[in-house]
Amino acid sequence: MHIAILYNRDHEQLEDDPGREARADVMRVASALSEALTQDGTQVELVPVTGSRLEFVDVLARMQPDLVINLCESVAADSRAETIIPCLLDMLGLPYTGASALSLTLALHKDKAKELLKARGVSTPGFARVDRLEDLDAVNLPYPLIVKPAREDASVGITSDSVVHDREGLRRAVDAVLRTFHQPALVEQFIAGREIYVPLLGNSPRRALPLSEIRFGQLFADRPNIVTYAGKWETGSPEYVNTPSGPCLLTDTALEARLVQTAMDAFAALEGRDYGRVDLRVTPEGVPYVIDINPNCDLHPEAGFAKAARSAGIDYRTLARQLVAIALERHHGHPTARRKGPGAPRLPDSPNRNLLPGRAGVRHRARRSRASAE
Repeated sequence: MHIAILYNRDHEQLEDDPGREARADVMRVASALSEALTQDGTQVELVPVTGSRLEFVDVLARMQPDLVINLCESVAADSRAETIIPCLLDMLGLPYTGASALSLTLALHKDKAKELLKARGVSTPGFARVDRLEDLDAVNLPYPLIVKPAREDASVGITSDSVVHDREGLRRAVDAVLRTFHQPALVEQFIAGREIYVPLLGNSPRRALPLSEIRFGQLFADRPNIVTYAGKWETGSPEYVNTPSGPCLLTDTALEARLVQTAMDAFAALEGRDYGRVDLRVTPEGVPYVIDINPNCDLHPEAGFAKAARSAGIDYRTLARQLVAIALERHHGHPTARRKGPGAPRLPDSPNRNLLPGRAGVRHRARRSRASAE
């Protein structure tokens, strides 16, 4: 089989890029997947997306791979451009892994995603979008609130000052987002409680891998328990050291099932495909709230998704093969599918068999994007 791995190589482009570490990590993910798949004799080619001229389109058109593994999270250091990649792959008629342009667009426009969740009856914190400081007068939400960029992921733009308790703090946090990221600010009710992640794998059926949660250390004894950009990316920083992830050990099976169902409903609402992760905050009373949906989450071997797979008995090489099989299985029979008949590439073994050993659907622990990105 011939596979192309498409990834963004743009972390060097802007010296003041506030998401540089997250962008750099995608190169390591591409290398890890290439190594894992090459071990099985698959022909793998790395195809970087550099600059804004989109030369990779011509490269893929000539290459005509059996599958594209889409790891591209930004174009020209702009995460808002990731949504054009699936559009171009669809135009080329190439099967690819992960989310469609629609799913990525919805996930990237956090306010629209939350509107959709509310319409579907999926619990998510109350929110408002602020495009200008003058719009703050229309925000009528109870404090505390958390302010974040409305078009970013991987905790980009989240600092210890993002949680605010009064009007002046809200104004400062919104102003910082507007000036730094040149995009709307999402103002959201801050949910005190546990932060739990639900990794999802497959389509029909779709399964939850073991859950994980963040262990907030002593540093957070007198501050809001949130994972900042420094906590996710700046190794050695106090925030990083004090926010390790670990297995989510739940003795309440009803709560566990509720968390998984909430994540499933949220992922389906955005029409997620193949794999992804849903981030939840859970109140002391056991009420889950969706705070983020990551359709194409980080696939680094040491990031949370791969760790969750290992907890379920799926090593990284097997996970890579299953991701290929899931995508090809979804594309099989599609009008744009190519090379049907005797010359068609052989599908890897179906991932729907023995995806999770033991109890299917619920038995959870794990997630954290340490070497990560969403």
